Amino acid sequence: MMLRTICKVSRTLIQREIRTSHALATRGKKTKRGKASVDTFLDTLKPSSESKNDPEKNITSRLFKPVLVRPNPDDVDLGKEIAGDIDRSELLSRLNIFFKSDTTRALAREQGLDDYLYWQVCISFRKYCMDVSYLPPELYVLFSDILQDAIHIDSIFPYFLTHARRVFPHLECLNELKLISDLTNPPNWYPEARGMTRKIIFHSGPTNSGKTYHALERFMNAKSGVYCGPLKLLAVEVFHKANKRGTPCDLVTGEERKTVDPEGETSPHVSCTVEMTNVHQNYEVAVIDEIQMVKDYQRGWAWTRALLGLPAEEIHVCGEAAAIDVVKEIAISTGEDVEVRSYNRLTKLIQQDEAIESLERIQPGDCVVCFCKQDIYSVSRGLERLGVECAVIYGSLPPNTKLAMAEKFNDPDDPCKVLVATDAVGMGLNLNIRRMVFYSLNKLNLLDDGNKEMGLISVSQALQIAGRAGRFNTQWETGYVTCFFQEDIATMKELLAQTPENILHCGLHPTFDQIETYSYHLPHSSLSNLIDIFTSLSIIDDSLYKLCQLDDFKFLADMIDHIKVPLKAKYTFCCAPINK
Repeated sequence: MMLRTICKVSRTLIQREIRTSHALATRGKKTKRGKASVDTFLDTLKPSSESKNDPEKNITSRLFKPVLVRPNPDDVDLGKEIAGDIDRSELLSRLNIFFKSDTTRALAREQGLDDYLYWQVCISFRKYCMDVSYLPPELYVLFSDILQDAIHIDSIFPYFLTHARRVFPHLECLNELKLISDLTNPPNWYPEARGMTRKIIFHSGPTNSGKTYHALERFMNAKSGVYCGPLKLLAVEVFHKANKRGTPCDLVTGEERKTVDPEGETSPHVSCTVEMTNVHQNYEVAVIDEIQMVKDYQRGWAWTRALLGLPAEEIHVCGEAAAIDVVKEIAISTGEDVEVRSYNRLTKLIQQDEAIESLERIQPGDCVVCFCKQDIYSVSRGLERLGVECAVIYGSLPPNTKLAMAEKFNDPDDPCKVLVATDAVGMGLNLNIRRMVFYSLNKLNLLDDGNKEMGLISVSQALQIAGRAGRFNTQWETGYVTCFFQEDIATMKELLAQTPENILHCGLHPTFDQIETYSYHLPHSSLSNLIDIFTSLSIIDDSLYKLCQLDDFKFLADMIDHIKVPLKAKYTFCCAPINK
């Protein structure tokens, strides 16, 4: 008896509160059926975004994944005790009228719900409402009154909007997300570096000119330093060279960390792959090798990050002259000066007129450069059939295997004197090569739109690879370059006669802090989904920067999405360069 009395009183109070609010909001207006309209009440809702019929916006909206809204189990049958049974079929009919209403759709657009988001919310709200046993009491009572024609169907819009913001949390924070995605001023991402006046020294020159040697000399003689290389092979080489010279140096790559101190204490010097650069550690000297990679569509962001973010007194960058202007532009944006030191090649490089055309003409000290794995297999097997022992280096080999192959080829006492490799040999690897042999001049190139196509190698790639022949202070001081097929000789010479075009743009990539803030606002989104949303909302200064292709990042993010590890660990793992 007491429960029934409480239910009746509760029902009376709730209905009175709803009707009073409704009457105040719709005073002076009537519908065709003589009921008060809620248009005035709905007009008081302040829109969170402008309504735009923009196809690009619709594409962006599809990146937001709906969140499953679960009912509150504590609400079970509370509404029924207050208002009695509800006819579910009649409720469904009224909901469909509400969804198809022009007024509802217009108000939804004002709240940032385009067609895609709107119907996603409709589906979720309909499912939520049809489970009437778990409806919140106030919504249950409202539906009861609507079915009795006591209140207009439009009265449920505030509940619909609240549900929409639970299904798509970005509706309440879209402006904040856009602010986080503002990439127009990357130098401000690195306050430690902006808090000091750095000296930037650009070591410019062709391959085998000694530019990296001079930068590393300064690195090894400094009190502390970091070397940032494009390959693990180079990072390992500098790691061994520094420790051999008596400069304690640690190694940090995406696959391993080595400390020379037996107690595990970190050394003042570290050699790392550029993606693993710590931009929160102060150094006296930083060396950024192969700076022309700043333009790379996939990995360029890592060079941009190192150049902008390293808090070091001296930043030594090494690479092609084509990168001088873009480095100067970056230095202008940070208020720093650039000193350019130019170097000339130390050894001769002779372009041969005759192709080798047969593996039988391969000689000791030759390196056959292939641009696809199938060619590498074909050449290496052909040499083995001829009894020629060869070392093989290509991207998907385990790093330790690549290191062993490089050491095997460089060892003067090892019978292996022929190398078969991909274009990785053009990345500054110190190999004792007498002659470079281009097996082909075409490779699969990544375009700025993320697509790939087979095409001629770039001038920069041709010069970098060819220049690895002939190494100063070795038995092969004079270098030679040729092709495997005679028809490629003319094209090779044309490429090597040119100068690389100036680099105009640097690659960018969302920082962890940005993605972490995104994750706070969109806690139900996967890392891959966060990247998609970030990319679609990003604003960038395209006069100097371009957003890198993040397909590999998302590939790794999807692969490890099911693993329960901190977001920071996932982000760091996904930044590693891979060969799919």
